[in-house]
Amino acid sequence: MRTAYSVKTVRAAERELMARLPEGALMQRAAAGLAAACADLAGRVYGTRVVLLVGSGDNGGDALYAGARLARRGAGVTAVLLAPERTHAGGLAALRRAGGVTVAPDAAEAPIRRAALVVDGIVGIGGTGGLRPEAAALAALVEGSRAAVVAVDLPSGVEADTGEVRGTAVRADLTVTFGTHKPGLLIDPAREYAGSVRFVDIGLGPELPAEPELEALQHADVAALLPLPGPESDKYRRGVVGIAAGSARYPGAAVLAVAGALRGGAGAVRYVGPAGDSVIARFPETLVSDRGPGNAGRVQAWVVGPGAGDDADAVAEVLATDVPVLLDADGLRLAEPGAVRARTAPTLLTPHAGEAAALLGVAREQVEGARLESVRELAGRYGATVLLKGSTTLVAGPGDRTVRVNPTGTSWLATAGSGDVLSGLGGSLLAAGLSAVDAGSVAAYLHGLAGRFASDGAPAGAHDVAEAIPGAWRDVRD
Repeated sequence: MRTAYSVKTVRAAERELMARLPEGALMQRAAAGLAAACADLAGRVYGTRVVLLVGSGDNGGDALYAGARLARRGAGVTAVLLAPERTHAGGLAALRRAGGVTVAPDAAEAPIRRAALVVDGIVGIGGTGGLRPEAAALAALVEGSRAAVVAVDLPSGVEADTGEVRGTAVRADLTVTFGTHKPGLLIDPAREYAGSVRFVDIGLGPELPAEPELEALQHADVAALLPLPGPESDKYRRGVVGIAAGSARYPGAAVLAVAGALRGGAGAVRYVGPAGDSVIARFPETLVSDRGPGNAGRVQAWVVGPGAGDDADAVAEVLATDVPVLLDADGLRLAEPGAVRARTAPTLLTPHAGEAAALLGVAREQVEGARLESVRELAGRYGATVLLKGSTTLVAGPGDRTVRVNPTGTSWLATAGSGDVLSGLGGSLLAAGLSAVDAGSVAAYLHGLAGRFASDGAPAGAHDVAEAIPGAWRDVRD
């Protein structure tokens, strides 16, 4: 599992560790890892032209010491000093001893145009509000060059704690982060600026608290959560999920939600709604009823909302049950907020950014620009677990310190019906006994992985994603 911690937590952990180490040891560890990453990206060091963008903080020091290591191996290193009077003195001296040279920002264009590698050490994890004009001008030069860009700890100009980008920021091909991931490296829009992320262990782990701000599950974590039948299992012990979805206008939503549910680990699927004929035609194993959720038979969890149109009665009926409920699409629009907050059984809301914006009463752009804040606000306001879909899917439980971020997925998942498959999959995991946070996290992980497998770099439909879920499941297990 990958974890990410806030700036405040990282600073406190660094102070604890530095108190037990010789002066400068932590920066040397970081610089060694940074230099190794630069060498790997460049392919060779001797004769490579490297430009360092150096600010006044410790990130600038890391860049200078790494540049000195590269210069000693034959690289031609030029440091652009944005704040000469506040540049890290030790790092600057090391670079000059190794043969590196320095220039002012107004003389940086030519070195940047010739460089094969640019190292961004302008601003550290404490920076906020985008780059200042002089630094922004350098970032524009770098973006217009042919150089590969390596960011020190995180790209300058992005918000480390939130993933927001409030102005100009450096776009990196590789970000080398030290000690722990920072939330901004895992959440869009900042994640888009980070490129690939390489973690360098500098010994910070023992100083970090048990509960991070963010965690990203990996295969082993998901495998441990997958529901598996035992020798005594039957279809009812494995869990039965109810699907209240679809309408005369959107029968396909019901079919796709059922498809996701059948592949999600539950023993049986009960469908309730007007699209029963379409569901049976595609999935004859489904148990179909047209008498409403209350008369469908026993279930361990409900999914309500995909393609439901204006069927507010079904939404209200499902919310009144005492089993876990996944609320999606039209269900989010039709549900009474008080009915959601009053529930005592687990509730999982799965909005995309537009739906989240409507629930919060803000513009969609505000949600997309502040995804972490938005998912936490929704979970707190509704007293429910929230899975905020998007380029980075986040899962937050009400009152939880730690938010989960999904590391799988592909932009090809932005296709009609994909969310219906995810809803069915998540509901099936709820019925199989997973908590709302685990069901949402595992569903997002498998759904993202299935999207990768289904598309394989080409367009794929929602039904292709559903068909790829068993392969994703096996890949995680194996």
